[in-house]
Parts: sequence; structure tokens; C-alpha cells
Amino acid sequence: MPTLAKILFVLALAVSFTGFLSPPIALTAGILFGLSFKHPFISESRGIARTLLQCSVVALGFGMNLDEVLKAGRSGFIYTALGISFALLAGLALGKLLEVRGNSSFLITAGTAICGGSAIAAIGPVLEANEEEMAVSLGTVFILNSVALLIFPPIGTALQLSQSQFGLWAALAIHDTSSVVGAATKYGPEAVVIGTTVKLARALWIVPLALATATVRRRRAGKSSTGGDSGARVQFPWFILFFVLAALANTYLPALPSATKTFFTLGRLGLTATLFLIGSGISQNTLKEVGWRPLLLGVLLWLGVGLTSLYFIRTGVISL
Repeated sequence: MPTLAKILFVLALAVSFTGFLSPPIALTAGILFGLSFKHPFISESRGIARTLLQCSVVALGFGMNLDEVLKAGRSGFIYTALGISFALLAGLALGKLLEVRGNSSFLITAGTAICGGSAIAAIGPVLEANEEEMAVSLGTVFILNSVALLIFPPIGTALQLSQSQFGLWAALAIHDTSSVVGAATKYGPEAVVIGTTVKLARALWIVPLALATATVRRRRAGKSSTGGDSGARVQFPWFILFFVLAALANTYLPALPSATKTFFTLGRLGLTATLFLIGSGISQNTLKEVGWRPLLLGVLLWLGVGLTSLYFIRTGVISL
């Protein structure tokens, strides 16, 4: 059995790097492996996952065109800021109410408020979240992404939303950019353009949120050490700075289109493999410890954000 586990682990990890598996499937495969076998490389896997995750986030920056993103961001800056603030406050309040332990509450909240798995991938290392917290948070987001991909287009049609309205709603209420594109594609070309640009504009909020999170943790660690507890030293999230530099290079260095495209592709493949590594660290014991509370938090917060944004879009308060 140990030999079989090693072989399956290496094969699945290799397949995750090839692009044949989507991120949700890679995460699911990792969780199934972790539930079925005793992890043969648990310590090595955690170290690789942490480094690969940060490198993948940086590489994904090469897929952002800041000119288009900032244009969309300027037109909706106020309601984007208000929407993100609402989601963060509501998520933190629900997390306390449901007594969600550890970092899962903040990770799910950040993913819902900004851009799903990408936000969780960026904030997780700043929080020093463990594999269980990352897997539960990512799993919750991917489940809701799949549901949204199926139900949003029929709801938009039933409510007779215009393509502009649907694209805006998808960008505000669906977690990941890929799922926004998938849902908007079923609705129409204008919905795709609006949904993608608005979602990418929201993705830029990863940077201030990550920096703010690091600052708060550093202050808390400082207070702990002052009180006599040495505490863990909080490092500045340098990979977020490199993420911004990657986006700048993709936007303002047009002579490197093939290189930036390659880096972006490697980032997507690296993130997919990271999700498998994170999922493989989940065991039956950890699932019992985590429980149903994080999933309920994700569902309630998603419904709150989705229904609120839909109401304001239909009444014309939010528009492009």
C-alpha cells in the first residue's frame, strides 16, 4: 500500500502539471487521495505547495492588462469598494456567529469579496494558513463556482437582464474569473467583455488586502512579543509586489507577448498542481475537525453578495 500511494501521488501530481485537469478537479483528486491513503510525502508536499503557490500567483500577474482593468475599475470604483467592504464585514460577522475556527473564515470571505481561488491563494501565505484551511476554503469556493456556472444564465434569462447587467452581476457575484467568463459566454459577447474587465478590476484589490492583512498580523505579533510571547515573525508578502510587477510587464512591455503568455500559462499549471498538493494533505480526521461550518459560511455569504448585487443592478443603482 505505501508503494502504491507513492506511485499514485507522483502520477497525479505530474498530470496536474500537464493541464489535463482543471483546478477544481485537481483539488478534488488531491482530497480523494488524502482520504484514501496515508500521505507518503506529507512534509515535503507542504513545503513545495507553499513555494509553488506564491510563484504561481506571481506568474498569473502576466495575464492582467492594467490599462483595461484600470479603465473598468475607475468607472465602478465606488461600488466596487463598497461591495468588497460589505462582503468582508458580512463574512467576518458570519464567521464569528458560526464560530468558524482558524483562518478559514477570512480566506472564504476574501475569496467571495474579490476573486475566489486567486484571492485565497494570495492571502493564504500571508496568514500562514495550513493545508486544511486552504483546502476547505478553496473547496467551498469551487463548489459555489460550479453551481453559479449552471444557474446564473437561466436566472438572468428569467429576469430579462441585459447583457451589460448580466456581465456586471456575474463579475460581482461569481468567485473566479474563469467561472465569470464561462457563465457570461453562455449569455452573450457583451456580457463576456463587461464581466471579464470588471472581474479583473476587482482582482487588483488582492494587493491592498494582502498588504493590509500582513500589516495587521505584524502589529499583533509585535504586541504578543511585547507581552512576553515571542510569537511568529510576520514576513512582508513580497510575492504580491512581484505580482504587480508582472502585471506592469504584461501591460507596458509589448515586445514580450510570447514570454508573458508562457509565464501566465505556467502560473495556471502551477496553481493547478498546488491545488492537488493542498488537497492531498486532507485526511478524514482533519475533515471531522473542520466540520460543516466553513461551507455554510461560504453559502450564506455568497447568497448575500449575489442577491444584494442583483437587486442594486436591477434597480439601476449599480451600472456601467
